Amino acid sequence: MEVTHLADAKAYVAPKHYDMRSLRLQGFEASGADFAWAGLSYFLPGGGAEMDAGPLGKIYVVLDGEITIELGSGEIQTLKALDSCFIPGGEARAVCNNGNTVATMLVVMPYPEKVQ
Repeated sequence: MEVTHLADAKAYVAPKHYDMRSLRLQGFEASGADFAWAGLSYFLPGGGAEMDAGPLGKIYVVLDGEITIELGSGEIQTLKALDSCFIPGGEARAVCNNGNTVATMLVVMPYPEKVQ
């Protein structure tokens, strides 16, 4: 078993994100997880991610606060604590914390080389 204590988690940069800090919990340099990686994102009020469509599917789990997700199709969903969603690879999405408190979100994604 490989444990990552929050106090030891290392920051990483998430491209096209703003007013957000992210920590690697599992995978890449954090552990030997070989099928996916997990990150913890803290979005400040007004923080988010630009509309973008990456090739990888992703799972978002909101742990605290609220996160609004807008899809390229125009669909908008607001996720609250313990709500989750799956966004398939190639589907454009934007993320925003429209609230006045920090929102915390768990992100789980496969490694790029696992994409078929």
